[in-house]
Amino acid sequence: MTVNLEVADGVGTIRLDRPPMNALDIATQDRLGELAAEATRRDDVRAVVLYGGEKVFAAGADIKEMRDMDHAAMIARSRGLQDAFTAVARIPKPVVAAVTGYALGGGCELALCADIRIAGDNAKLGQPEILLGLIPGAGGTQRLSRLVGPSKAKDLIFTGRQVRADEALAMGLVDRVVPAAEVYQEAHAWAAKLAQGPAIALRAAKESVDFGLEADIDTGLAIERNWFAGLFATEDRETGMRSFVEDGPGKAKFR
Repeated sequence: MTVNLEVADGVGTIRLDRPPMNALDIATQDRLGELAAEATRRDDVRAVVLYGGEKVFAAGADIKEMRDMDHAAMIARSRGLQDAFTAVARIPKPVVAAVTGYALGGGCELALCADIRIAGDNAKLGQPEILLGLIPGAGGTQRLSRLVGPSKAKDLIFTGRQVRADEALAMGLVDRVVPAAEVYQEAHAWAAKLAQGPAIALRAAKESVDFGLEADIDTGLAIERNWFAGLFATEDRETGMRSFVEDGPGKAKFR
């Protein structure tokens, strides 16, 4: 398989494994979507790490495969491409991308599907599709602009240039930069900590932010209000409040 899901201690690692550069061909795209759906379903997966290995996250689409596709073929395929990445973005659990080496084109777009991005000091990110006479097609024009703002997104998309980890951090494209050898460890630790948290509340928080950003403020507040009130029906809310009153903040153990 070109993508695998490994689960330990509540953390599911979706690992790209298509040497040498983890090029995202159609089979890999579809497999990503399938594993995102599996991670969503599985109760033993409470947080997710996206990882490409020690040397490279994903260097982009499989250009050789794409070169043979005509207009009609890409019309038929483009929805499947976007749906696979959207499945990752819609995992209702905390998701962190552990980025080493290149995260270009579809690789960058995959990292954008995570809630946060931890990058190695050797990381290079970008949307080079314009150099092929194309634009990003797996969510790059939308998720990148929402993350870093339209001006910075247009700079990367118009020029196709790559940014190193320090510039990516400065523009908000990644959230933390660590030595390359520590990327997966840092990402897994972040995910493992949240895997111990209240699962429904974490889902509520993620969906309130994500769907709220796609709506006007009144709709966003309604989403938040409904989730907030709904959480009062959960065991975790009762556990958290009881622990706070009896033991102080931050000591609740959620099931």
